Amino acid sequence: MASLAGKTLFITGASRGIGLAIALRAAKDGANIAVAAKTSEPNPKLPGTIYSAAADIEAAGGRALPLAVDLRFEDQIARAVSETVRQFGSIDILINNASAISLTGTLDTPAKRFDLMMGVNVRGTFLASQYCLPHLMQADRPHILTLAPPLSLQAKWFAPHLAYTIAKYGMSMCVLGMAEEFRAAGVAVNALWPRTAIATAALNMVPGIQASNARKPEIVADAAWHLLTQQDSFVSGEFFTDEQVLRNAGVFDFGGYAVVPGAPLQGDFFVDSTDKNA
Repeated sequence: MASLAGKTLFITGASRGIGLAIALRAAKDGANIAVAAKTSEPNPKLPGTIYSAAADIEAAGGRALPLAVDLRFEDQIARAVSETVRQFGSIDILINNASAISLTGTLDTPAKRFDLMMGVNVRGTFLASQYCLPHLMQADRPHILTLAPPLSLQAKWFAPHLAYTIAKYGMSMCVLGMAEEFRAAGVAVNALWPRTAIATAALNMVPGIQASNARKPEIVADAAWHLLTQQDSFVSGEFFTDEQVLRNAGVFDFGGYAVVPGAPLQGDFFVDSTDKNA
């Protein structure tokens, strides 16, 4: 059976939300998880630290390595990757999940917030990939999976929050470019994005969207698991939604993922609600 048993996953932003959900799904298989995230001290506004996440991962059946990493600092990324290889011997999968968000227009986006999104989303994804790739290229069926949206030049995705869109599409362009650059080396590089709003701490930063109209992070985690355990073919350079992956895997009932069963669902950014293939 498909499994992530014995695989080592380096997951950015794994102390909570989607990153933690992916880690816990992999832990059920007995995977090794490097929890690379910024939060090392409890925050009353944000649940979870690298240490609480590590405890949950080990309780689920995996092995965990908590690593305090601010992706804006190259030395912290380099040290975390080295510690992961020293602890587990390899890196098989990189999950670029960490992301900063500010849904503000051009006149309302301070330079500090702009720099944060570029530093975490684009630069962090690029550098985490850069430092993990030498190890990934030595692994069996290596994979970089980035939580990034499908690329589109429709103005409606840019106008409401230009800086955030640039930052997220920067992650998407890392997927596009690295997939082709490392195709011959056998490294799969793909993107995964939720079809609907997901009930995470980040959702609290989105005005007008309630958790009751969202799905649980487990839908993204299950989709990630199916992508990462695919054995029958080499797929790279693709932009998937969670629903698309699960439908391809034979899952068509998504009701169990709803925070409130039967409640109307809010679509996520960057996915056209009329696109039936998403």
